[in-house]
Amino acid sequence: MLIVLSGLPGTGKTTIARLLARRLRAPHIRIDTIEQGIRNAGEAVGIAGYLVGYGMAGDHLALGFDVVADSVNPLPKTRVAWQAVAQRNGAALLNVEIICSDPVEHRRRVEGRVRDDTGLIPPTWAGVLMHDYEARLDHRLVLDTSMLSPVDAVSRIIDGMAAALDGSIVEG
Repeated sequence: MLIVLSGLPGTGKTTIARLLARRLRAPHIRIDTIEQGIRNAGEAVGIAGYLVGYGMAGDHLALGFDVVADSVNPLPKTRVAWQAVAQRNGAALLNVEIICSDPVEHRRRVEGRVRDDTGLIPPTWAGVLMHDYEARLDHRLVLDTSMLSPVDAVSRIIDGMAAALDGSIVEG
């Protein structure tokens, strides 16, 4: 199964993705890490980070692994691309949108982030507010991290995986 976690920076995607990947013993494909590696090589990122992520996810799915993908995934074309990766590899897909509905908490998280060992420069709150993120109209599991702990979010995703496998529609 391909589990795609999407949402604005600072909502808790990576924290949840890491916990989920650990629990599933699944590869964690983090687009931020790929993009920072491209920047560190002195190259322009563009769509390259997502293309590398799609390829890595496909490789792991082809080997029979569940895959946890972690990215903002802001546009319909990136969402369709993840779906195509799952389809090409005969894998089920679970889309999970991570939100933080409390703007004060969301801002606190964004402004409290520190640079990690990849050199990734955390976004500013102004950058998050201006981020290009088109509204989602697809079927997905929506998790609000202002109301759920990361552990509870992982439990909801595990439940959503079972529902996705049995063909149930997973939303909200």
